[in-house]
Amino acid sequence: MEKANEVTLVFDSRPVNEALARITAASFCTQLNPTLEEVADLKTAVSEAVTNSIIHAYEGEIHKIEMKLCITGQEIYVEITDHGKGIPDIQKAMEPMYTTKADTDRSGMGFTFMEAFMDDLKVESQVGAGTRVRMKKLIGR
Repeated sequence: MEKANEVTLVFDSRPVNEALARITAASFCTQLNPTLEEVADLKTAVSEAVTNSIIHAYEGEIHKIEMKLCITGQEIYVEITDHGKGIPDIQKAMEPMYTTKADTDRSGMGFTFMEAFMDDLKVESQVGAGTRVRMKKLIGR
């Protein structure tokens, strides 16, 4: 199926930019006439993915995060990519309550929330090269 619309946003891995990514995704999906709940779900998933890149991939250093948004039919696709340290064990990282930052009030629920609020979640990562989180949500079921 042909893409209806696409946008790419590249931003610094600063905590303040998590809000920018969240609002950009919410604004972009309005063309699908989503419910408030669908927008809230999308914003939460984007927030978790971007926060993971800021906190875990770059550990406070400032680098780039890329967010791609694509609408096809009634689906919105979100891809968050960093070029940070990568995830050694994706399966372990996706377990509820698992965190590598327990000393910093991290709950370990980021991937769990992404899975709960989106219809599809795929995580690709290579140690030393970064992580790509791909999510999909059907709007207007």
